[in-house]
Amino acid sequence: MRHPGLKLSAVVFDFDGTLALLNIDFREMRRDVLGLAASFGIPEDGMERLFVLEMIAETRERIARKAPGREDIFYERALKLVIDRELAGAVNSALFPGIREMLSALRHRGIRTGILTRNCTEAVTAIFPDIRGYSDAVVTRNDTERVKPHPDHLLTVLRILDEKPENAAMVGDHPMDIRVGKEAGALSVGVLTGHAAASDLEEAGADLILERASDITACLD
Repeated sequence: MRHPGLKLSAVVFDFDGTLALLNIDFREMRRDVLGLAASFGIPEDGMERLFVLEMIAETRERIARKAPGREDIFYERALKLVIDRELAGAVNSALFPGIREMLSALRHRGIRTGILTRNCTEAVTAIFPDIRGYSDAVVTRNDTERVKPHPDHLLTVLRILDEKPENAAMVGDHPMDIRVGKEAGALSVGVLTGHAAASDLEEAGADLILERASDITACLD
């Protein structure tokens, strides 16, 4: 889908599945966390609908109510399980073709760029070591207390860029990215390089759907 003539002063990108192919086994990651939760006496009922980070937060709260004092032990162990999976996935991951060129082209045109991700900084920089040389703002989960789907993750990036949501686009491969963009007041752009189908992105409210993130340059005025 092409939509030339967009007037934007900032574009913010998701990382996993949008700028990079990341081979993380999220199913096994969830099993790791649920298994750890069970070892602390917390059943998985009601948590199967949650993303992994939210699952960890919910379990931490349940442990705090059931066995105060053990919640931080769980939290540290759970995060290590997640980080281990992320770093393992980063070893066999890479940027999609043309990403550096696309980010450079946007900068050349005076359009500021940001990158946000629920991933950890170490895994992101393992895949894109010079990321901060190509993007004006990078906010991983290590850099904010409220990650997406909370809109503050995107709003934090925009504050760093000193840009208003109405002048920016949020580009991502997951319906979560689309919803974050909409909730923050930015243009929401879906890309088909992740696991979501075009219909999923449309249902989430995407204003525009592209084959790949690098196609955004052809859409801007």
